[in-house]
Amino acid sequence: MKTIKILAISALAIALAASCKNAPKVDAPLPTGAEIDSVSYLIGVNFGYFIKANNFADKLGDLNFSQLKKGMSDFIAAEGQMGSEEFNANFKINPDKMNEIFNNFITKRNQYIAAVNLKEGQDFLEKLYNKGGIEKTESGLLYEIIEDGDEVKAGPADTVWCHYTGTLIDGTKFDGTEPDSEPARFTLDRVIKGWTEGMQLVGQGGKIKLYIPAELAYGERPMGNTIKPNSTLIFDVEITKVGKKPVEETEETAE
Repeated sequence: MKTIKILAISALAIALAASCKNAPKVDAPLPTGAEIDSVSYLIGVNFGYFIKANNFADKLGDLNFSQLKKGMSDFIAAEGQMGSEEFNANFKINPDKMNEIFNNFITKRNQYIAAVNLKEGQDFLEKLYNKGGIEKTESGLLYEIIEDGDEVKAGPADTVWCHYTGTLIDGTKFDGTEPDSEPARFTLDRVIKGWTEGMQLVGQGGKIKLYIPAELAYGERPMGNTIKPNSTLIFDVEITKVGKKPVEETEETAE
C-alpha cells in the first residue's frame, strides 16, 4: 500500500504542475525545462520501481502501456476529493479494487512461472539422468560424487563446513562462497531437503555435485529475485569438515 500511495503522490505532482499553466503571472520563477525533464524522468523511475518490485512485468511486453498511460491521464483529470466515491467514479475500474486485482494478477502470473519452471526442471533432470554417470536417490535427488572423502560422514542433524557454488539450470549463480573465504557452516536439519540428503552421501574432504529438483529445494516459494518458484538448483560442494552432533546422555533412574 505504501508504494501505491507514492504513485498517487507522483500523479498528484503532475496534476499540480499542469495547473500552473492557468495561474496568473507572478514574480517567481517556474522550474526550468531541464528540471521538468529530470522530475518527469524520476516519476517514470518511480513507476518502473513499482512495476518491477511487485513482479508485474519481467519485460515491457507483459503490460499494456497504453492502458497505463490512460490510467495516469484519467487520474490527473479526475475531479473530486481523492478516495471519495465521486472521485473513484471517474475511472472505468474502481481504485478500491486495486489490491484485489493486483493480487490476482501476481498470483496467476506466479502460478504460470512455477508451472514452466517445474516442467523445465523435470525435463533437464530427466535428460541429465538418461545420459548416464549420474546417481539418483529414491527422493529424486540426482548427484555425482567427484571425490569420496574420508570415512567421516554427516548425519541428518550434523553440521558441515563447506565451500560451494549454487546455480540455476541456465548457469545463473545465485549463491556460494568466495575462493579465499572461510568455509560456510550449515546444520543439516535446517537446510533444504536436497542438501540434508546430499551432504550425507560423501565423506569429510569429499566433493559432490547435487542436482536438486524443486520439491527438494524451495518448491513454489521464490527466494529473492533470482530463485523463481519451482526452480531446480545445482550445487557444487566441497565438504571441509563434519561436526557430529553430541549424543545426549540420559540419566538412569534408580528403582
